[in-house]
Amino acid sequence: MSAPLPPFSCTFSPTAPEILHGLAATLAISTYQAGKVIFISAQDKEHLVQLPRNFEKPMGIALQGDKLAIATSNKVLVLKNAAKMAPNYPKQKNTYDALYLPRAEYFTGENDIHDLHWAGDQLWAVNTRFSCLATIDEEYSFHSQWKPFFIQTTTPTDQCHLNGVAFENDKPKYVTALGQSDQPGGWRERKADGGILMDVESNEIIATNLLMPHSPRIIDGQLYWLHSATGDLVRMTSPGKYEVLKSLDGFVRGMDRIGDYLFIGLSKLRETSQAFQNLPISKKSIYSGIVIIYLPRMSLAGFIKYENNVDEIYDVRVIPNVKRPGLLNTDMHQQVMAITTQENDYWGVVDKKEK
Repeated sequence: MSAPLPPFSCTFSPTAPEILHGLAATLAISTYQAGKVIFISAQDKEHLVQLPRNFEKPMGIALQGDKLAIATSNKVLVLKNAAKMAPNYPKQKNTYDALYLPRAEYFTGENDIHDLHWAGDQLWAVNTRFSCLATIDEEYSFHSQWKPFFIQTTTPTDQCHLNGVAFENDKPKYVTALGQSDQPGGWRERKADGGILMDVESNEIIATNLLMPHSPRIIDGQLYWLHSATGDLVRMTSPGKYEVLKSLDGFVRGMDRIGDYLFIGLSKLRETSQAFQNLPISKKSIYSGIVIIYLPRMSLAGFIKYENNVDEIYDVRVIPNVKRPGLLNTDMHQQVMAITTQENDYWGVVDKKEK
């Protein structure tokens, strides 16, 4: 009888660590199902190393310079890279080249925040429960900044399942939603094929009948997004029209680009969900992980497949110029002992029993 697999076991193509190593970058993924944010780094050109940390139902991840924000079930946590402290991290000295420490926590309430994005000093959120784009600060649970024209009032009833936003020049440009409805939960009537794409500035619908659209991104001036229901990566060719660039074997959600590579999250469909079983991708969605697309040829360049623990992935972000970062959550004793100032950084005494 074979021994049980270690937690978060994964297999990967030989190219996956090679690509990450060559890019000198790290992947950050969120899995609300497992309650983790996971950093995936190249240990060398042949091996990957993971760092999973506990967060309560994490979803959207935003990056800006040294800052990282994570949306959880009822909070948004902001962390900052204290790179000078990384080599002396008490539990693993001389291991990390970056260390993300908690710096602020916003108590938003249960708003089902999906995508997050930094625009200048403002932190934007797709507030799915209230069907709006919002900014996050210490004054209120959120500031509603924009809502689709068909939403009369921002109430906590998730009428259209607004989920994704693409920014251009530090302004929200496009959003995706799973339906056009002003009724509580109305998007569920055509969950699989009633998705929409909207232009934020004009507040107009520019594409309809989309197949569970998620993760819109503007890349080199062109709009890409994912059709989760069919496993497709698509690109807009003209208003209302798009082309399928790549079909993948999974429920696709979460996407980021660095250089010539696109990293896309794959999720396994929930076996207990009748709604998911009826999706076109249901028979092909057999594993969760990451696929790597080489953009110039739109070819599959590599993959990471989880063998256990991770069934669903929400967001995927690439942290550039960081080969192996550390990450502390607010439950860890080490983050209490980490003190940073403008002049110096200090590690306090850490209890040896602390895990």
